[in-house]
Amino acid sequence: MATDSTPDAPGLCFGSVAEAYDRGRPGYPREAVAWLTGEEPLAVLELGAGTGKLTEHLVALGHDVHATDPDPRMLDRLGTRLPELRVSQTSAEEIPAADATYDLVIAADADAWFDAERALPEIARVLKRGGTFAVVRNVRDERIPWVKRLGNLIGHHTTGEGIGDAIDSSPYFGPADETAFKQWQVIDRASVQDLARSLPDVACLDRTGQDSKVREVLAFYDDFGRGMDGMQLPWVTECFRAVVGIQPKTIRQEPAGATTAAEPAPVVDAPEELVGEDTVPVALAPAVEPPADDDSGMLLIDFR
Repeated sequence: MATDSTPDAPGLCFGSVAEAYDRGRPGYPREAVAWLTGEEPLAVLELGAGTGKLTEHLVALGHDVHATDPDPRMLDRLGTRLPELRVSQTSAEEIPAADATYDLVIAADADAWFDAERALPEIARVLKRGGTFAVVRNVRDERIPWVKRLGNLIGHHTTGEGIGDAIDSSPYFGPADETAFKQWQVIDRASVQDLARSLPDVACLDRTGQDSKVREVLAFYDDFGRGMDGMQLPWVTECFRAVVGIQPKTIRQEPAGATTAAEPAPVVDAPEELVGEDTVPVALAPAVEPPADDDSGMLLIDFR
């Protein structure tokens, strides 16, 4: 068990800040989840479910969800949000489920901690024929200067990199479809501390290191003088989905030179009525490129 002076291993450090994670992290736009899952009820396995920020949308949309996470402290917090949900403590690399069990395997802001070489064949194994692997992640929009300066303190996000490339290069899945949605998170002096503690560059520090970093973030926040009014932090919600193409057993038994064509991923449009004022697909409302960051501290926000 980790102590205040001993950080957890990478990928298992969030349990020590589970309450801050639940309060400080942004959720996911409902229309993004609808794009990832489609309109029909599915048997869903969620990997790295954390405190349930994605899970609650999956349940509300009528899916049969089995939520998993390797950290029991995160699952405990999830249980307070969705007490009737079926949960398991497990990792993406060793999924305790029979072959072809799920229509959809999904992960939200968890894929960075997967060992792709071990996780992807496991995910393909538990998917039904024609099933889908989906990933969603929230990325701060650092084209806005003050957000980039915040990233200097708590770690930068890079859009468009990661699991999408891994899926495309994997023999188990067809090409990945992707889209993105924009959302705004209102942060104030209290919630910006929770946000800072919940991010990997801070959460994986020991308690002394976390407290020091939070003090830096508070000083940065106070410099803007926003006080109780708060600030709107822009996020881009990136979504990826790919249909399973070849089961792992088939790959091992296929004669040399033989190939199996991957099925194309179905295109499912989010229902128009789900698009709200605060979250809009990037394709429909592209962000305006802000001026170059002159490090002046000017608060620039695109309110569209």
